[in-house]
Formats: sequence, C-alpha cells, structure tokens
Amino acid sequence: MKRWKLAGLLFGAAAATSGAVIFWPVGTRPDPIELAGDVGRGAYLARASGCIACHTNVAEGAAPLAGGVELETPFGTFYSPNLTTDPAHGIGDWTIEDFAVAVRQGISPEREPYYPTFTYPFYADFTDQDIADLWAAFQTVPAVAEAAPAHDVGFPFNLRWSLKLWRAAFLTDPETEPVEGQSDIWNRGRELARGAAHCGACHTGRNIAGARITSSFYAGNDALPGGDHAPSIRLEHLIDQGWTVESLVYALETGITPSGDVFGGGMGEVVQYGTSFLTPEDRLAIATYLMDPEDEAWVRE
Repeated sequence: MKRWKLAGLLFGAAAATSGAVIFWPVGTRPDPIELAGDVGRGAYLARASGCIACHTNVAEGAAPLAGGVELETPFGTFYSPNLTTDPAHGIGDWTIEDFAVAVRQGISPEREPYYPTFTYPFYADFTDQDIADLWAAFQTVPAVAEAAPAHDVGFPFNLRWSLKLWRAAFLTDPETEPVEGQSDIWNRGRELARGAAHCGACHTGRNIAGARITSSFYAGNDALPGGDHAPSIRLEHLIDQGWTVESLVYALETGITPSGDVFGGGMGEVVQYGTSFLTPEDRLAIATYLMDPEDEAWVRE
C-alpha cells in the first residue's frame, strides 16, 4: 500500500508538469561507432552480462535471445524483449548506435526510456569497443519472428514519460573505473561485479520506488521479483557463511556452496548461463574483489 501511495504522490506531482516532462529529452546520441567487432569477445561479454539468462525463455523451450522471460514485480509483470535479428520483433532494423544508446543509456530507438527491470544502469561504462563486440555477436543470432508479450503494467506505471522522473531521481553511474593502488585482478573484479555481472541488481535492497538503496549496497534483498531473495554478499556475511576466495571461485563455476548445497533460483541461472562461462581469471577477479572490498565507500556506510 505504501508503494501505491507514493506512486500516487509522484504521479500527482508529475501531472502538474506533465507537458514539460513528456517532451523532456533523455539520452544522448553517440558519435558513429565504426570499430570492428569481435564476435567471440562479444559473446563472452553477453554471457557475463546476463543476456542469455534474461532473454531466453528456457522454461518454454524458446529460441536463444527470443525474449519472453517473465518478471513479476510490485509494479506489474514485465517480459524481456526479443533480441534476435528479426527486423519486426527483434533488433534487426537497429543501427549500432541505436544499440549503444539502448545498452548504455536505457533508451529505445524511438527515444522512449526502458523500464529499469532492464539492467542498463550497470552497462553505462561499456566502451565503444565493448558495444562493437556485442553488436557483432548479436548479428549472428538467428531471427525469431515472434514478439515478446507486452508488459502487464497498470496505471500510473504504464506511463513511459514518468520514467524520465525516475531516471532524474535515481539513475547513477556504476563506478566501474579502476581504483588507484589496487591490483589489476581486484580492479577487474570490481569492473565485472559493479558492471557487466551487475551483482548489485539482486543483492541490494530497493526502495518503494524500485531504486537500489545505496546504503544497503550488497546487503541482500528479500523482495526479488517472483518471491525470490538474494543474501548479503558483504564481506562480514560472506565470512560468517564460510566463504573464501577459493570457494567463491568454485561456486561461480559450479553453483556449489561451501556447505555442499547448490544455488537455486536466480543465482542458479546466473551460474548456469553466465559465470560458468567466464574464464578462471575472471571468476577469481570477482571473488578477490568481493572478499576484499575495503576501498569501497559502501563498506564504511
């Protein structure tokens, strides 16, 4: 109920300036991207970024990246879009610049903001080369001429222009840049955890507007879509649960925890379709960063 009351207040405030908000431009067009893409590197980055898990409806036996994965939230039910090369229902008629704006800024080719169920805030620091590589990889995906189901989102969350207000209030940089004085492997882990692998999307609590609570960074989330939950991955909790760098590396490859249990739910899919495909060096980098986060501001909050 509190969520809906807040939504009503936000909508009421937005309605007073709706004319301006509707035409308020969002996103910036990048310079032309003319770099040659590496298909193999792009496929690797797509795995690391969760594209396969989120855009392939494995339960229905659907084709890879054809979309349709259901995500139930307090704001409505969302469905991941078709990312195949079909020009009508996928991204076959996009340009690489359209793709760059969608991935890094969360803006569609029609200049509409995407719902933040799409984890674009974590991809904001992808380089032009990253984009070119991803684009090259996606061009190899066979077209699937089937539209993903439409989102089932009620009023007022179905008003796309209101997402401009959400972005202004809550959209932040992922801070994947290297930290001076840290090792290359630690900085690589930071880049992956805070960027492509988007650990904070699930392991950080959300406020009543659906935005991540910065003071709860990596402190866990008991209200994930579909009734799932993600435990704290802060250092003190990892240690309490018996985690080490070595056991984290092993779990990211196999899904097996120090207690002999296995990851289930969303984390099981993260391992199955994502981290199990990473190189041993990248799994070690993520584990090294999570088990030694002392230079991060959120540790001291």
